[in-house]
Amino acid sequence: MNATKRRAIFERLRAANPNPTTELEYRTPFELLVAVILSAQATDKSVNLATRRLFRVASTPQEMLALGQERLAEYIRTIGLYRTKAKNLIATCRILVEEHAGQVPSTREALEKLPGVGRKTANVILNTAFGEPTIAVDTHIFRVANRTGLAPGKNVRQVEARLARVVPVEFRRHAHHWLILHGRYVCKARKPECWRCIIAELCEYREKNLMAPAAGMKNEGGDAKLGRRAHPLVP
Repeated sequence: MNATKRRAIFERLRAANPNPTTELEYRTPFELLVAVILSAQATDKSVNLATRRLFRVASTPQEMLALGQERLAEYIRTIGLYRTKAKNLIATCRILVEEHAGQVPSTREALEKLPGVGRKTANVILNTAFGEPTIAVDTHIFRVANRTGLAPGKNVRQVEARLARVVPVEFRRHAHHWLILHGRYVCKARKPECWRCIIAELCEYREKNLMAPAAGMKNEGGDAKLGRRAHPLVP
């Protein structure tokens, strides 16, 4: 894919959703950190359901430490790997209190030293909480980058490195969210909904399905009937 196509793709994504953000619910960098740690192998919807209750009783590292691992686990038990995540969150809270005055650090090095925080989670925090132009490559971004030809790679690090090189500077701040949302709502894993994709003619996917399903049929994932606006990226 050439630079002209890449720019056109991001221009269209920006026009459809000028100020994208995560679908995880949070009010502070700490709440975002907790939500992102919990989101590993879980949906944003399931995380939001749990954190709405959790953050009412523990919305700071100090409060979460006071809650304790067992009680924390009860609040997040509906989320996969909840016991491991509870353990990591308590350990992370202790580090935040003892080494960072209860604040979420704003450097990759410090973030990646927190239990349960890897490169992808650090990228999300740096981008969403601190406004850095990082791109956290999850399954959606990996799929969209490869399927469209935008930034193909054999693994997430290759895709991340290539996106860092080819995404025009003016789009890097929001590229992470545009690509995630596009993969979640349009360029789906099993059946990409090419017929309603705003970048269809720019995409280099060879197996595009440009024919819409029959009227009244639901698309993959239980979205609204054809014609209902499910997301800003969907025309």
